Amino acid sequence: MNGVHTRIAAAVRDLGDRLWDVATDLHANPELAFAEHYAAGRLTAELSAAGFTIDRPVAGLDTAFTGRFGDGGPATVALLLEYDALPELGHACGHNLIAAAGLGAALALAHALPEPGGTVLAVGTPAEEGGGGKVILTERGVFDGVDAALMFHPAGHTWTSATLTAFTEIRMTMRGKAGHPTGDRGIAVNALDALLRAFLAATAENDRLPPGGNVHGIITAGGTRTNIVPDYAEARLALRSPTTAGLDGLCATVTAHAHRAAAEVGAVAEVVRDGPAYDHFRANDPLAERFGRHLAAAGLPPAPSRPEVVVGSSDIGNVSTVVPAIHPLVAIVDEDVSDHTPEFAAAAAGPRARTALLAATEALARTAADVLLDPGLRDAAHAAFARERDNDSR
Repeated sequence: MNGVHTRIAAAVRDLGDRLWDVATDLHANPELAFAEHYAAGRLTAELSAAGFTIDRPVAGLDTAFTGRFGDGGPATVALLLEYDALPELGHACGHNLIAAAGLGAALALAHALPEPGGTVLAVGTPAEEGGGGKVILTERGVFDGVDAALMFHPAGHTWTSATLTAFTEIRMTMRGKAGHPTGDRGIAVNALDALLRAFLAATAENDRLPPGGNVHGIITAGGTRTNIVPDYAEARLALRSPTTAGLDGLCATVTAHAHRAAAEVGAVAEVVRDGPAYDHFRANDPLAERFGRHLAAAGLPPAPSRPEVVVGSSDIGNVSTVVPAIHPLVAIVDEDVSDHTPEFAAAAAGPRARTALLAATEALARTAADVLLDPGLRDAAHAAFARERDNDSR
């Protein structure tokens, strides 16, 4: 393995300028969920030029792809590439770096692996910020037969694992009856009144939820004039819970609040899940520990993870239900700078980001090589995955 790791390190050094060009190119051309045509085209062109067999579209998604290299061998490792951006903020979550790192790790492995060395699968995963690309890819079998799924995420911390909660969005609507606010007091039914009662009851759950649980929402419709009782009101709420089972319970609670509030006012409530649900992430400790060792060798030793700190939610949670997976963090900003901000977007094309990108690329490639060539690590990863699955079923 030392020889493979040495070749990987040399390959990443040689690829440095090329990977940074990809990262900054994607940063300068941000694209929203399921519309990442430029990013998918640039990434697949790079993979194709290196001898990867490209399949696009994948799973019915125009901007999803796979790039395959290798002979099948004893194992298959997937490197996940995210590349969608945020409305108005661009790459304020650093997905340009995730894409470049996954690309770089795949290219380095193609250079460094002995023959036969197993299969490297670069998976282009659109719409993490909204739409759940990995949810769809998982449901449609893209990760079937994969032994490990690997990616990193830029952040304000350098940790081998992070707490990612279950997540879903719901749309809550109330239907009442329009009328004059004074002259029709016995006739009109105020849909906004019902919605506000339900909205406040739902967000009050934050005082009772465990760490990682959260209800946050916006009102998207509530009437047009003050002298007309609104007959329709609507809100969108994001719900998070430490576990997928807990998320189902939270959805039931919020739904009950909506129907109770509607009954109090005389309105009719409807609550529906709007979009895919993200499962909570099951970190694979053997793989995460191996990545941390390689990241330290690449010059960025990780700090101890803090499970009590919730960094958000991600559709890699769904991937982690079917295959051993990692989602480590590598800092490109200080920990008091949040992602989804203009400051983070600027940092994703800054000098610290380049250092993080190259270290993460090398660590991902080394970890992937270990999965392919070290049966002991594969066995440990699969055993840890099975234990997590057993815990979920209890």
